[in-house]
Order: sequence, then C-alpha cells, then structure tokens
Amino acid sequence: MFVTYEWSDWRNGVFWWIQSVYVEPSVRKRGVYRALHARVLNDARARGDVCGLRLYVEKENEAAQEAYSRLGMNLTPYRVYEQDFVL
Repeated sequence: MFVTYEWSDWRNGVFWWIQSVYVEPSVRKRGVYRALHARVLNDARARGDVCGLRLYVEKENEAAQEAYSRLGMNLTPYRVYEQDFVL
C-alpha cells in the first residue's frame, strides 16, 4: 500500500489517497488489507488536517469493492478522466 496526499480547497483539508494496494493471493481474506487500512485510517484521523481517505478501484474488481465497502468506504459519483502519454 502506498499513500499520497492531495489538498482539497473545497474541504479545506488533505485527502489521503490509498494507492498501489496489493495483497499476495496466498494470504488474502486473512485481514491483511483490513490491518493496513486501519493503520492508515487511524493515522489520518490523528493528524487533524485530513478530511478523508480516497482510492481508485477498477470497476470489474468486485472483490476489492466489497472489501472497501465493508471497511466503511463509499462509492462516489466522480468519474476519472485522463490523458495517457505513451513513454
């Protein structure tokens, strides 16, 4: 798991973006992500300037979406647009 930070002028606070989440298949469904998420959530709440956690998930990844929902995350109405540059 990797966390990046984004200032939100609308919320006057910082969103922590959870990125690069990966749990080895052999240990999935054993609470690994739950423990990582709990640590990030507790650290974010303790700071006082964090207004929320966000993450991206592929629309086909239903298992991840269910896990995030169980941990209290909600689907937002936003869609992501990008301009991809070939390197």
